[in-house]
Amino acid sequence: MIDTPIETAAAPIRLDPVSLVLHSSGPVFVVVWLLVAAAVMVWVIAFLKALQLGRLSRAERRFQQEAKHALSADALFAAASRYADAPGAVVVLELGKRAGSPKLLDSVAKRALVDQEQRAGSLMASLSTIAAAAPFVGLFGTVYGIMDAFLRIGQAKSASLPVVAPAIGEALIATAIGLAAAIPAVVAYNALNKRIDALLSAIEAASEGWVALVSEVPATLPKPSTQGS
Repeated sequence: MIDTPIETAAAPIRLDPVSLVLHSSGPVFVVVWLLVAAAVMVWVIAFLKALQLGRLSRAERRFQQEAKHALSADALFAAASRYADAPGAVVVLELGKRAGSPKLLDSVAKRALVDQEQRAGSLMASLSTIAAAAPFVGLFGTVYGIMDAFLRIGQAKSASLPVVAPAIGEALIATAIGLAAAIPAVVAYNALNKRIDALLSAIEAASEGWVALVSEVPATLPKPSTQGS
């Protein structure tokens, strides 16, 4: 009598997402962790941009509130000096460094406004890149996982669930993580871009009045007084 217990039974398949990610094939493993890093980066960028735009918007509101009551270039420059972090104040301070015709000052204001647009839009390109690229990176992982499933079918000469489930599972997880990175990136980009547009539109609308006020009387930025009291 031959008693040969089967000790070479297949190891139990764990199809939970964490196990599939940790035991995924090389390219899928790289893709998944790249997408995880991108998903984390989206939230970090969104948080930092929300803080930055909140700070700039508050400073700009305070400056605009004071600037609209300024009746002279000197009063406008004084308000800009008090709120030097506000984007609109930076534009006014740039106007104070130049003297010339309204056309020249308008050009200076537009150049300063472009600088502030770049300042407010920092890191937005990263959000848009993640939003556009993450689904395709996830799709690459999915395609590779499906190819791996077909290779396993060919090697095992069987299309049973134990053969194809791990490869198909890791492929679908790559797609899911790609969407998990892309969807928040799109939402954050649109929300933040709307706030940036509102901030810049307010500055652009007010800049014409600042140029007109500065061009009326030749003025320079107020300098600290060196005379004794």
